[in-house]
Amino acid sequence: MARFSVTVDVAAPAGRVWAALVDWHRHGDWAPLTSVRVLTPRPDGIGATFVARSGIGPVGFDDPMTVAVWRPPAGDEPGDEPGRCDIDKSGRVVHGTAAFDVIPLSGGRTRVVWHEDVTVAPHALSRRFPVIVTTVGRIGFRRALRAMAREVERSPVPRQ
Repeated sequence: MARFSVTVDVAAPAGRVWAALVDWHRHGDWAPLTSVRVLTPRPDGIGATFVARSGIGPVGFDDPMTVAVWRPPAGDEPGDEPGRCDIDKSGRVVHGTAAFDVIPLSGGRTRVVWHEDVTVAPHALSRRFPVIVTTVGRIGFRRALRAMAREVERSPVPRQ
């Protein structure tokens, strides 16, 4: 198993950060060589299912996922209930769980904590080289979350 967490602070309110993170199609903008398609009529809430395809053309793999916990942040102020999304990964190459917490901070900032607990096929890879799998995963998710943070921080504030 590869288990790791990545934490990134974002200079944007929790509601905007949550909206970006649960816009599954946008994950392909932050993760290189990845595209995402939603399989359910609704992309939000428990039971929403989507597939991330990583690779180039026919060389790659699908990472099917289903939302198991859906709890948007209660507000943008410190002390407001943070948001939480848990995802079950059921692919042949990657399976296990992923989750992220969206925690409001002072000054209109937000902390995102991304958790992964996955097995990567071939399973011997995860068993024999867990440090390598975990390190590669942590580096990849840190880069993707930083790309998300830059995009959200640059995006105009929606009018109320």
